[in-house]
Amino acid sequence: MKSFWLAWQFLTRLPAPVYQQVSEKEIGHSQIYYPLVGLIIGGLMYGLALLLQHTALSQVVSAALLLLMWVAVSGALHLDGLADIADAWVGGQGDRERALNIMKDPVSGPMGVTALVLLLLLKVALLQQLLGTDIMALILIPALARAQVPLLFMSMPYLRTVGLGKALAEHLPRWSVMLSWLLLMLLACYLLGLTALWLLLSMLAVMLILRYLYISRFGGLTGDMVGAAIEVVETILLLTLLLLNV
Repeated sequence: MKSFWLAWQFLTRLPAPVYQQVSEKEIGHSQIYYPLVGLIIGGLMYGLALLLQHTALSQVVSAALLLLMWVAVSGALHLDGLADIADAWVGGQGDRERALNIMKDPVSGPMGVTALVLLLLLKVALLQQLLGTDIMALILIPALARAQVPLLFMSMPYLRTVGLGKALAEHLPRWSVMLSWLLLMLLACYLLGLTALWLLLSMLAVMLILRYLYISRFGGLTGDMVGAAIEVVETILLLTLLLLNV
């Protein structure tokens, strides 16, 4: 259970046990539980969405409340990564070292703020429309977005020499991660049928595009890129789900 709670602490800001000693191997093995943590987040979203559908609130207000909970659960950690990547992408001007240094700056620049505003506006607009349709797939979206993280660590060099990401990259249990992926897909297909397949294909397509962009621009992966990937994939999956419901 320790590895699960480490995954919980990394991906959410909800209460969890505090451990005095944690090994790098345990941090790496926590990635096995990323899909499960995502499913729990998705379950919370689905429950709130069901509740909001039975209130007199307008869909735009309901969508805003749903997004507020979504952001609060993660503590805006992934949004911070998106802002850092946007600043580094523009401010780095093609210089990898400069871009990596910009990512370390805790202050968000104009591009970072713009990226956050646009993504949140798009998310709330998509949620507004989705609330009038079948919302069961909301359970799966956070899970797929977080399940991609081990795949990124598997397929890209990690650029930092210290930090949490280094432990995640060096102690990733590949076969156990693949087993967790298989279990997630079986559950998804059971719950959603063909819709789960389209969401999976969308996630893989976006992940591969981001991987190409990260390597060509930065030469590898950082924690900020992981957070940005989670946010981007969640948004594209919402859009995919909306298109499937049209």
